[in-house]
Amino acid sequence: MKLIVECGATKSDWTLLDGSEIRTYFKTEGLNFSSGDDEFIARTLEEALLKIQDALDCEVLDEVYFYAAGLFPSEDSDSSFQHLYRTIRSYFKEPDIYLESDLLAAARAVCGHEFGIACIIGTGSNVCVYDGNQIVKKISSGGFILGDEGSASALGRAFISDYIKGLVPECVALAFAEKYDLAYPSIVQNVYHSASPAAYLGRFAPDILSFYEINRYMQHLVDENFRRFIDRCIRPCMGNDSTVQVGVVGSFGYACKEILAALSSREGVQFSKFIKSPSEDLIRYHAG
Repeated sequence: MKLIVECGATKSDWTLLDGSEIRTYFKTEGLNFSSGDDEFIARTLEEALLKIQDALDCEVLDEVYFYAAGLFPSEDSDSSFQHLYRTIRSYFKEPDIYLESDLLAAARAVCGHEFGIACIIGTGSNVCVYDGNQIVKKISSGGFILGDEGSASALGRAFISDYIKGLVPECVALAFAEKYDLAYPSIVQNVYHSASPAAYLGRFAPDILSFYEINRYMQHLVDENFRRFIDRCIRPCMGNDSTVQVGVVGSFGYACKEILAALSSREGVQFSKFIKSPSEDLIRYHAG
């Protein structure tokens, strides 16, 4: 019996596998182990693990695969990594426990057991080289200030930077000003002093995409965001092999799959798969 947990920013998917059959499946709130509230995380884990205990009905759990952002292997007894391990072990004494990154979840979902490059393109972005089992090379993201090329937050950052300098075409600027509070003090407050500046910048991405087909400025903004992603994140992973397959996980990447596919023919990158969420393909990986 295997327990597969995939934690995202807004939801977590919990799947109990009996061979290739799903014994039970449910969702909980998302868990952020690097910045989330400790009490909320503890309560959510307790409720979910009790459900798994009930579903097992005295059967033995053999393996636990727990994928989440913010989990870093550490010998520090106070680290989120060690705390999560102890929590799972307090409910289940028998299984082998594997605590893994959300990037490995993405890689196993889009590449399966094959070699390839895996990308997360959502509010932020991340890229790795995957050997069919583990990550063998990773490009540091840098976050929304130093990196996150290709992401929704990077696109929003480029747009807002142009907006405050008066570089956005008037018809587009007026449309955004009618929908959002884009007074300069409000922008500064949200970018430099809010709890989630990346999410603030990323919220502009869907409206930017709505102008893609009708405004050349917006088309250039979106295309340049992805070109920077290809040049700065994917190419360093490709080396001299232009045939390597690239898989994309994330709602923003999935929404832009036609744009990325069109760019790939001109940029020499082969995007092989686009999925919104890794959970379904991750279950297939572990059931195989």
